[in-house]
Amino acid sequence: MPFFQYGRTETDALSRKDPALARVIETVGPIRREVVPDLYEALVNSIVGQQISTKAQATIWGRMKAAHPRITPALVRGLPPGGLQSFGISRRKEEYIRDAAERILSGALDLNALAQKTDAEVCRELSALRGIGVWTAEMLLLFSMQRPDVLSYSDLAIQRGLRMLYRHRAITPKLFEKYRRRYSPYGSVASLYLWAVAGGAVEGLSDPAPAAKRK
Repeated sequence: MPFFQYGRTETDALSRKDPALARVIETVGPIRREVVPDLYEALVNSIVGQQISTKAQATIWGRMKAAHPRITPALVRGLPPGGLQSFGISRRKEEYIRDAAERILSGALDLNALAQKTDAEVCRELSALRGIGVWTAEMLLLFSMQRPDVLSYSDLAIQRGLRMLYRHRAITPKLFEKYRRRYSPYGSVASLYLWAVAGGAVEGLSDPAPAAKRK
């Protein structure tokens, strides 16, 4: 499985801009996050993982890939009704996956053309699909298309990481925008380290948000 590609260019630039993040980068070291380069497979995997645990997602995805090593729109169209549910997903998720396949096969959505579009344009097109919201579109930008400057306000762990690192009780849109500009054009790498912070990778950092408001 390939990993999100970055190196010293990104981490050095972020470290120069932000001493707090520089300490995190030094403490945590390189982060290896898997990517799914095939955008339709990544989209299907994202739908599979909605509202279930990471472990359950991995189990279902493993079953699907064992049966069909390459999951394509044409393959999905050719499966009998309920064919995806047999792997453990819901009827609604199967509908979302089939709907995306039909839009691609009909030409209504050209996945190849997305490579030439801006992040905002890609988000608009992907989030127009049934079952795909803005957050999922942003994660596809990062973990499939490997866009370099993705920092998601919709991601609660990103907000938690920002609170923990900079000691904010809350992350407002205005405050988030300040950090987004600071990290650009390497917001995706900053995201990797903020997720690490939110997950407890840096000893001594706690969430200063009021307990009742933490998410």
